[in-house]
Amino acid sequence: MSKKNSESAAFGVLQRVGRSFMFPIALLPIAGLLLGIGSSFSNQTTVAKYGLEWLLGEGTFLFGLLTIFSDVGNVIFANLPLIFAMGVALGMAKKEKEIATLSAAIAFLVMITTISALLTITDSINSLAEGAVADVLGIPTLQMGVFGGIIVGLGVAALHNRYYKIELPQMLSFFGGTRFIPIISTLVFTLVGIIMYYLWPIIQSGIYALGNLVTNSGYFGTLIYGYIERALIPFGLHHVFYLPFWQTGLGGTQIIDGVSISGAQNIFFAELASPNTTKFTVDAARFMSGKFPFMMFGLPGAALAIYKCAKPNKKKVVGSLLFSAAITSFLTGITEPLEFTFLFVAPVLYYGIHCVLAGLSFMLMHIFGVSIGMTFSGGFIDFLLFGIMQGQSKTNWVTALIVGVIYFFVYYFAFRFVITKFNLTTPGRENDTEESKLYTKSDYKAKQENSANSNQAEMILEGLGGKDNIRDLDCCATRLRITVHNIEKVSDATLKRSGASGVIKRGNGVQVIYGPKVTVIKSQIEDIL
Repeated sequence: MSKKNSESAAFGVLQRVGRSFMFPIALLPIAGLLLGIGSSFSNQTTVAKYGLEWLLGEGTFLFGLLTIFSDVGNVIFANLPLIFAMGVALGMAKKEKEIATLSAAIAFLVMITTISALLTITDSINSLAEGAVADVLGIPTLQMGVFGGIIVGLGVAALHNRYYKIELPQMLSFFGGTRFIPIISTLVFTLVGIIMYYLWPIIQSGIYALGNLVTNSGYFGTLIYGYIERALIPFGLHHVFYLPFWQTGLGGTQIIDGVSISGAQNIFFAELASPNTTKFTVDAARFMSGKFPFMMFGLPGAALAIYKCAKPNKKKVVGSLLFSAAITSFLTGITEPLEFTFLFVAPVLYYGIHCVLAGLSFMLMHIFGVSIGMTFSGGFIDFLLFGIMQGQSKTNWVTALIVGVIYFFVYYFAFRFVITKFNLTTPGRENDTEESKLYTKSDYKAKQENSANSNQAEMILEGLGGKDNIRDLDCCATRLRITVHNIEKVSDATLKRSGASGVIKRGNGVQVIYGPKVTVIKSQIEDIL
């Protein structure tokens, strides 16, 4: 396989991994809201401060309910490694996903139990560095964080995709097919547990060293982190980048109430749940706090600039579109409708202005000691729960608000200047015959793929009977392997015009031969699908 093809294949895998992270990440907002509401209103110092003992004091109905909220939210954050193991396996498995998910849970338990047994046998728990060992599901094991879960999820998914149709000899046939997956996963991850017992302390030292490098790089490191996090949004790889900082030792390690906590987000929520916290750790929150100024204020400022630059006869339509997108960004921190609009019409607005200002926002929050955490993104809901309601002394939220207001005007004037100076065709500035719209990730991908290769992928889909006719898509070294719903819709002539050197049909299965570049073609078709 050529270097270009291997890079494309690796990129496709990373995209799938990033998408699989979204299953467990989707849990974080509700877990954070429950933990934030529960911890904030059941904290007796806060209750006394506002004179609400009669309503929220110990022994009241609401205190009990809020304590449940806090514990429910906390248990999700405490068990993220297992959730990631199951979520990644679910996302990466191609078929029979429920089997892969169950097998991942079994494999995770097997791995940490194997490590725990070795720690006991060798009596090495006390000889390891502080924070190297943690209780996971009540089992003392190495502190692998979500990395442990991701290793299990990826490993089980690979085993599952390879063996879920395996046929064993007649006398063992009952254990074939999907029943084989939890069996092979148990055996493999017993071995993985043994390997990790010896290997993980070395990896852990490397992670902590890299985390220290990031920490010691100070404000500049925070700026670079913020820039890269935004720059990866168009490729869907930002989850792969920021997650280790949020959930592992890369984001720092701290002892909170006698328990070693690793990962910026985990540290914040552990401090949130602790009654002893007087100030949230800035070095952990710097990987989150920077989102609030540009998501709540900067991007709405950019939206206003686009509106002001629109043609008079299009302002009404564009205004309604931009207003809803700006409100969404402000309230929830969901920014893609605005960001992909910049990216679609003028990448310079995205990479040259937005990403730079986003990086500066992270750096400024670090410089000013702002320590506001978040569940998923930097909207007003998280700002209220984890900033305002926690108090100025704990979070320095007022500074974030001041910087945010300034950012509104910086974004507004920067975007308005560049749009008018270079006559960029932002929404509302199109020809009168064109529809004014905001753009999505799929629009951006379609634009990027407007090439011969993209046309080839579209032709292949046409030859296969269209998107709705595709049941399953895969490839080997030289050919696409497709299962279709209706074989009659497959056009040999169209497939051969797309560059295929051969078409093979068996039942509802189709093999289309393209040679070594087939992995790139498969990735392009998957993007369209």
